[in-house]
Amino acid sequence: MSDVVHVGSHEYKTHNGDIDRCVLLYSGGLDTSVMIKWIMDNYGCEVITLTLDVGQTTKDLEEIRDKALKLGATDAFIIDAKKEFADEYISKAIKANALYEGSYPVSTALARPLKAKWAVKIAEKVDADAIAHGSTGKGNDQVRFEVCILAMKPDIKVIAPVREWELTRDQEIEYAKKHGIPIPVDLESPYSVDENLWGRSVECGEIEYIDKEVPADALAWCVPPEKAPDEPEYLEIEFEHGVPVSINNKRFELWQLITELNRIGGAHGVGVIDHVEDRIVGIKSREFYEAPAATILIKAHRDLEKTVLTRYENWFKPIVDQEWTNLVYAGLWIEPLLKDLEAFINQVNKRVTGKVIVKLFKGNVMVTGRDSPYALYDLKLASYNKGQLFNQTASKGFIEIWGLQSRMAYMISQTIDLRVGNNMYLTNKSEKVHK
Repeated sequence: MSDVVHVGSHEYKTHNGDIDRCVLLYSGGLDTSVMIKWIMDNYGCEVITLTLDVGQTTKDLEEIRDKALKLGATDAFIIDAKKEFADEYISKAIKANALYEGSYPVSTALARPLKAKWAVKIAEKVDADAIAHGSTGKGNDQVRFEVCILAMKPDIKVIAPVREWELTRDQEIEYAKKHGIPIPVDLESPYSVDENLWGRSVECGEIEYIDKEVPADALAWCVPPEKAPDEPEYLEIEFEHGVPVSINNKRFELWQLITELNRIGGAHGVGVIDHVEDRIVGIKSREFYEAPAATILIKAHRDLEKTVLTRYENWFKPIVDQEWTNLVYAGLWIEPLLKDLEAFINQVNKRVTGKVIVKLFKGNVMVTGRDSPYALYDLKLASYNKGQLFNQTASKGFIEIWGLQSRMAYMISQTIDLRVGNNMYLTNKSEKVHK
């Protein structure tokens, strides 16, 4: 009989004196910079920072490392995870056409299990007994981090300072000044931003007012669509087994291809996403994203998929895609159902090979052509011109059989409706007579 694994909450609650060494997922911003000192003071332990390069464009990673060490971290790890993120995480989202609630390409959600995985790796490497993250108690990321961390290492303790310290923003700034923690130059920005290869997430400020348009200064990757070039740009994107491999016949590694499409698409205002979203914790929030590459690739992939799959596969796969996306959004990367769904998704994508031509113009992505050796489209069957192969005389018999039960059910329901109507009329008439 195998041993039972206990994962109760008592396994990872922390108190001062419980831990000797903590790995902090470190972004270099104000919150996680304050956390270095705060964790050392409140838990009496040493702090080691971990920063993953997942394609963020506005961070100097060496400066982040130096900053962590100056603030008291005993070591600071920088991991280049762009290739791993693209190949092992984003590729799956492309094959699943992953858009949470039809809009959000799960960019931040995808990166969290990767960061959790590396946090556990580093914790084991340095013999740490705790992992800390900078997520709030109102958001999704606390769930995504902790579910994965505790699945991979049930005996680790988790520290979430923002849930514990109860500091207002002003108090946090005062704490930073008191302890000589540098105040970021962008502190006055009203926005909270997270970015990686697959997208840029923006929250707070005027974005929280759902009846108002998102201010233009929230954009960083995309020009406003109305200011995009007046001439469209065409791209030919090639896929192999559901994964994009080239743009205009130039091959790239996936992370490089995504970087290139973010540049090209952003210049045309493509990938600006504004929607109201259901968070894991039950709160509705207004979310704003920039995701040029994700918008282009999911549109192109879905079109190629429709071209090569049967109608029954095309009817069924969106159900699988939605369930996969919901699990990723909800932080359940370790849920067995995710792998079960991926088995189907991967099987289907074996035929999603070919080329798609997209037209980028003023914030829009339009598919203008597609080609695949597995296409189920046959010009001689589809054409109305001379030489077409479809036997139109066979359609009459097909229609007779195809609609047989539906016609019968309709006629019977009409008869029953009439009878019910007559009975109601007679009942009402009888009641009047007795009165």
